[in-house]
Amino acid sequence: MRFVFSRRFFILLAIGFVPLSLSWNFPALRYAVLAYDILLVTLALIDYFTSRKLPENFRIRREFEKRFAIGDETRIRLHVENATPNDYRMQIKDEFPPEMILGDAREAKFEIEAQTTADFIYGLTPPKRGKYWFGKTAVRYLSRLGLVWCQTDLGEAESVKVYPNMRRAREMALKALGAVSFLAVQRKAVLRGEGRDFESMRDYVRGDELRHISWTATARRSRLTTRQYQIERDQTVLIALDAGRLMTGRIGDETKFDTAIHASLALMSAAARGGDNCGLLVFGRKVKKYLSPQKGVRHVDAVLEALHDLEPELIEPSYSRAFQFISANSKKRSFVVVLTDLVDKESSKELITSLKLLRPRHLPLVVTIGDRDLNQTVGEIPKEIKEVFTQSAAEEIIHQRESALRLVETLGGLALDVTTNSLAPKLLETYLRVKERGLL
Repeated sequence: MRFVFSRRFFILLAIGFVPLSLSWNFPALRYAVLAYDILLVTLALIDYFTSRKLPENFRIRREFEKRFAIGDETRIRLHVENATPNDYRMQIKDEFPPEMILGDAREAKFEIEAQTTADFIYGLTPPKRGKYWFGKTAVRYLSRLGLVWCQTDLGEAESVKVYPNMRRAREMALKALGAVSFLAVQRKAVLRGEGRDFESMRDYVRGDELRHISWTATARRSRLTTRQYQIERDQTVLIALDAGRLMTGRIGDETKFDTAIHASLALMSAAARGGDNCGLLVFGRKVKKYLSPQKGVRHVDAVLEALHDLEPELIEPSYSRAFQFISANSKKRSFVVVLTDLVDKESSKELITSLKLLRPRHLPLVVTIGDRDLNQTVGEIPKEIKEVFTQSAAEEIIHQRESALRLVETLGGLALDVTTNSLAPKLLETYLRVKERGLL
């Protein structure tokens, strides 16, 4: 049965045992105590059966402060509504996903009067992306006579989605670039004439390039006049995110794939500030997700929805399939950012061979994400034979990475070799440098 005896029941039961101390002289008291105990238990059962169902107008509803994001605490509100004519003394316990980290107690004890409401709030922090399930809310309330606590479940079981942390991505962008950095780059580009979108005319000043002089305007105004350009807006950035074997490696509390996701969102945030369209492609052996380049809040929401349950797989990625897809679906010249990792010659060879599918229409940037700073490992003085072998392996990886990235540059692309800590800053700096120099 779904009840437990209350404190009142045990007190009354203990009172019934008091006459037993006199039963040596009055044996009949034993039968009286037995009858009393049977009556008490019977009353408790009757009390349970008459109280076991809460009225339909007693409800509990679960509400969420915001959508769940990895690493961010979200407040969960349990709204208790007592629309009945009775007061209730009760305890509630919410069934939250066990994978999430509980910040506060998930249990509460309180009395709720008739025709009133009450709220109970606690916090949860999801450690990773994905889909999680909440169960019903367990409720224990005191029966009418107060002899038992009745137990039941209220509310609804429901699922929630945990998304990448967009706030973290924006903070990464601001930390890497500064609040006004993009405006500074725009002003710098205007003065240098590096952009390709015409902005205005101005008088010639010493140092202006001759190719920017407008001879028709000069003839009309009778003085040298220079065309002024600005950084192009509405350019296209396409992020190709590797979801293959090497991206499953964990650095600290998260995988390389999760680190790359947040760096991608930081780049999207910077691209939105720069007026560019940004798209996303996730690939393994085949293309898993593709969102065409756009901008705006709806597009960011679509990206978060696409990424919330994607996980890397223990298989080798197919760069050729990914780049063929990009070539077929992106006709406009784009800045294609490939976030991946390379260790052996075979994966480097396939990447270099496949990269030709993007050139010369697109400008590729290949970003390799290392486990740690290998150069620092090589620079340390080994103290034992194990460290010698470690340094030898690190040197081999560095050599292969450098060879692969130099080949990328030979093909007309850009290349970065970074650690997880420096990924976002280096990526955003490279994006702004591409904008500043008008490479697109």
